[in-house]
Amino acid sequence: MDGETTPKYWLLKAEPDSRVVKGKDVKFSVDDFETVGTSPWEGVRNFEARNLMKEMQPKEKAQKHCSITRIARIQVYDRLAGASDEGLTFCTQGIAAFAEVAKAAYPDHTAWDSEHPYFDAKSKQEDPKWFMVDLAFVSRTKHFVPLALLRYIADSSADSPPEELDYLGEAGVAAIKNMDLVTRGRLSIQRVSPDAWDAIEQLADNGGWDELDLSPKKKTTAKKAPAERTISAHPRAAKQKPKPRKKKAKGSDSEDDFDEDDEWSEEEVISKTTSSRRKRKAEDYQELPATRRRTKA
Repeated sequence: MDGETTPKYWLLKAEPDSRVVKGKDVKFSVDDFETVGTSPWEGVRNFEARNLMKEMQPKEKAQKHCSITRIARIQVYDRLAGASDEGLTFCTQGIAAFAEVAKAAYPDHTAWDSEHPYFDAKSKQEDPKWFMVDLAFVSRTKHFVPLALLRYIADSSADSPPEELDYLGEAGVAAIKNMDLVTRGRLSIQRVSPDAWDAIEQLADNGGWDELDLSPKKKTTAKKAPAERTISAHPRAAKQKPKPRKKKAKGSDSEDDFDEDDEWSEEEVISKTTSSRRKRKAEDYQELPATRRRTKA
């Protein structure tokens, strides 16, 4: 529509269980939220979450019963309960209520309070590092939407929803599979796409998953079969010692004097060597000119 800003949707997480830090209980359940009505969302100490919070805008006009503002819709995540710039709340973790942004981001003064659980000595009043928004409670969801259900849908290999949730359609399944809540999880403030917002609304309004087994499935990893040992054509198990190479007898000029397959005693080696050398000397002597032959005395 001309002149209108595209609605933004958000999910904010809260801590529903008692946890005392510096003597202060940091619990903030959906019951607490409903009781106070409007509350500052202090204590965010993650830069990405802080930057998302700074994008949030105060309410303009209610769009429909679970849409809180046209600009910003919020889902408040609590463990029985989540928040949106139109809004949802998540103790089996999940979405339990809708909220709206009542006030845009402003400096989080708890960061300067040394007694506060979320004190940050590096944050200065003249140069604030952390911010918060005010959220206004709107209503609880008709059906609590458990995180286990969203993971069940996201982990399914099917593009279509289970029969019990047929109203979601393939678009709703695809949107849930891409939610930061199931792909990233731990970030305390998250964007929610319009399609995912619509899917959450449908789940909150219609329910129908009571018969589904939402218990997490154990991922089984196939064990690697042990590598087969290849048997060599020439197994080395019975390792044969290489036949020692026979050394030339001292004084021998050639290796041709011996057959390597024969065994020779030391006396035979000396005898054969000596005989061979004598033979060669005799042959050499016969080839000398008569004038150079020595006369035997």
